[in-house]
Amino acid sequence: MAAIKSNLTEEAEQKLMQLLGYTKLSLLFKGSVHGFTVNAFHNKCDLQGPTLTVAYNKPGYIFGGYTSQSFNSGAGNYLHDENAFLFSIGLGRVDSKIIKIPTENAANAVHTANNSGINFGNGALHLIGAGTAVQSASNNVYKFEPIALHGNDLVLVECEVYRVESLGELLPTPWRKLSWTVEQRREYMDMVKNYTPFNLVPRIRVLLIGPVGVGKSSFFNSVNSVFRGHVTSQAIAGSASSSLTTKFRAYSIRDGREGKPLPVMLCDTMGLEEHTGTGIDTEDIVYILKGHVPENYQFNPSVSFNSDTLGYIKNPSLKDQIHCVAFVMDACKISILSPKLEEKLCAIRSKINMLGVPQIVLLTKVDEACPLVAENTENIYRSRYIESKIHDVGARLGIPVSCVMPVKNYSSEVDLEKNIDILLLAAIIQMQRFADNYLDNFCIYDEKFD
Repeated sequence: MAAIKSNLTEEAEQKLMQLLGYTKLSLLFKGSVHGFTVNAFHNKCDLQGPTLTVAYNKPGYIFGGYTSQSFNSGAGNYLHDENAFLFSIGLGRVDSKIIKIPTENAANAVHTANNSGINFGNGALHLIGAGTAVQSASNNVYKFEPIALHGNDLVLVECEVYRVESLGELLPTPWRKLSWTVEQRREYMDMVKNYTPFNLVPRIRVLLIGPVGVGKSSFFNSVNSVFRGHVTSQAIAGSASSSLTTKFRAYSIRDGREGKPLPVMLCDTMGLEEHTGTGIDTEDIVYILKGHVPENYQFNPSVSFNSDTLGYIKNPSLKDQIHCVAFVMDACKISILSPKLEEKLCAIRSKINMLGVPQIVLLTKVDEACPLVAENTENIYRSRYIESKIHDVGARLGIPVSCVMPVKNYSSEVDLEKNIDILLLAAIIQMQRFADNYLDNFCIYDEKFD
């Protein structure tokens, strides 16, 4: 499913930041898409933490409310919220001033129940309770002039609810050291090119695992771009509701167009999906790890790979197996990862642990998650928000923070950028080190005693 487009203009969002501080808004609900119903609202917005509701009427008024508490259809009571407020940007023009109406009765700031939509102050502003109709009246919880709030037009043309996440300020010093120089980029490239794995394995094989749309194929394309010297798109990548990758592919990375293959291969698979019979199967991953799955095998979500499958590799050698696993996760979606998908990821990790294969996490789309990083990639280890996401994904997957590598894939860029390359190369070097740890288990040393 394509991303849902927000109705908020850049000017309107900037005005809202005056009230919210430096925050990230993530669209959860849109009436014209999900339906102007109580059930649709609660399905998308319950237990999401602080939210901002933005309503639009025909004259062009932009108004709504903020609560620092979670909506919860099962609660059936008032949410005590001293931080709640209503707002209006009037007609949303550049010269329009934003109006903030703080609650005067925190105990009754927001009402939440399974038969109630978005209800600020028990009727001061009630949205989605009766389709596109708005109920609104000044009361002892929120006092306002209706003409200033919404122009007395009580019919919605759109209603959006956003999750509000504080980005905090930049840390005074980065919590992980990284040099952002041309020399560092060159040194990292040489480290990747000159790496020599265990002698029975000419190239390490790294398996990329992650939900649909997190950027697995884009990661390969991005790393390939670094060594080709320009942005490439060899692996199919993009946005879709189901996985664009349907085959098992082991991609080689060459040092330039005519150069020799580098000592690392990135193996791509179907994306993970939460429902049974969709996406790659957990047992398919085990067969890949052990080296039984042939190149270009076409996955079938309804039929798991097994020893009778055409092309099954009966006696794979060490070079055919996986030497490191990289879980690829979207920084924008960590906090809304579904319980079923989280459970599936943990089940996969348990299978990988039993085989002793080391694992890291690639945290993608960090620039989309944090505007501070979008402004300057060098802020990545100074961003409190990205630091929190790194700790969050580590906790959810049970992987140490030291094994989580934030990266930015090439997406809108047409030319290479030094800082993007440095992040990508740092991740590859970490994979090589982890693969070395794994391959050490297969080395035989002659013990000599005096």
